[in-house]
Amino acid sequence: MYSGGVQMHATKKPRPSKAPGERRTSADLVSAYGSAGVGARLRRLSERIDREARAVYKHAGIDFEQRWVGVLILLMEHGAVTVGELAEALGITQPSVSQTLRSLQAAKLVSARTDPRDPRRRIQRLTEAGLQLVEKARPVWEALMEAARDLDREGIDIVTPLAQIERELDKKSLYDRALGHLRSASATRNHR
Repeated sequence: MYSGGVQMHATKKPRPSKAPGERRTSADLVSAYGSAGVGARLRRLSERIDREARAVYKHAGIDFEQRWVGVLILLMEHGAVTVGELAEALGITQPSVSQTLRSLQAAKLVSARTDPRDPRRRIQRLTEAGLQLVEKARPVWEALMEAARDLDREGIDIVTPLAQIERELDKKSLYDRALGHLRSASATRNHR
């Protein structure tokens, strides 16, 4: 996880030191911290997946941002949806959804109108161009899903451990866990 600029100590066996002037690669740094580096590993993996998915879209002649997928699918399935409903369904914050929607609106793929029952809410809907993009992107989505299934068949089950991490963080947040360790370390120092 993010170290906040604080020196982190790996719990793994010490790694052989590098020769003077030799630099560690980012892979070395990320793997050296084991579970403590999971945030960096997830970001690295996410960036790789997004980069490679973009290449597939480009190969198919589609101008597409990977972050659009969830919002587009929900709008396709439900027709008209509010920002709050999208955020809840995707399990992300409303500001994150709003940022994605601004990008989709700038590309003229999504339009918004005021909810007649509640003027504070905006109802999002696919435009005609958005509907056409969804139809064009479907084969790419299916190919990307099949590629993910290939990894599953190779014995790489990433979904189960990620779901387990989310469940455990729902029980006790990373914040609460880290504060507990900080308090424990502080108490140990104060008793010396």
